[in-house]
Amino acid sequence: MIRPMKSKDTEIIMEMMERFYTSDAVLTNGSKEIYAADIENCVNDNPYLEGYVFEENNEIQGYAMLAKSFSTEFGKQCIWIEDLYLSSEHRRKGIGSQFFDFIKERYPDAVFRLEVEDENIGAIATYQKNGFRDIPYNEMIYGVRPRSCN
Repeated sequence: MIRPMKSKDTEIIMEMMERFYTSDAVLTNGSKEIYAADIENCVNDNPYLEGYVFEENNEIQGYAMLAKSFSTEFGKQCIWIEDLYLSSEHRRKGIGSQFFDFIKERYPDAVFRLEVEDENIGAIATYQKNGFRDIPYNEMIYGVRPRSCN
């Protein structure tokens, strides 16, 4: 089941975020303060961020966060898949593909974007299977220092 994130999910989502943001799947290190703020923004009325959990038999298997913006390049709403995390024992079960079907139905006229590390071959395969493709952009950032930057 895919459902909106709720305040009662905070502890387990925080643990998952800590695993995700200290893994090789992400370049930046987060902090408990950032994770807590992200979750709070997912469960309150923030119009720019949505949070979801993947749950079966009252067990949270993973979570996702979507950030909303507009793409002038494509002339329509842009949904950034900011976080998509599944506990290791729940990977390769089709949950990611179910989530992509869910958001494509929820936002049928949007363009979807995400970032993925080259080493994250399993995630790349899932994304490609669901219609995502590489775009030749060089991303730049100001204001924070990802751990891979000098």
